[in-house]
Amino acid sequence: MGNGDRFLRIILGIIALIIGLTGSFDGIWKWVLMVFGLVMIVTSSLQFCGLYAIFGINTCKVKSKK
Repeated sequence: MGNGDRFLRIILGIIALIIGLTGSFDGIWKWVLMVFGLVMIVTSSLQFCGLYAIFGINTCKVKSKK
């Protein structure tokens, strides 16, 4: 997972958690936002996304060895 992807996930996760915790949404949407926010923050901190692994997506730029 690249740095840009990690940064975006952290920002989206924080925003989702704030919206979920402020009470803007009730019921299931509150929990969906909170779970989404936690998943974004955890995958960013672990630098691993299970869906990326399944679909073969790689956003990390790796320099080629010479």
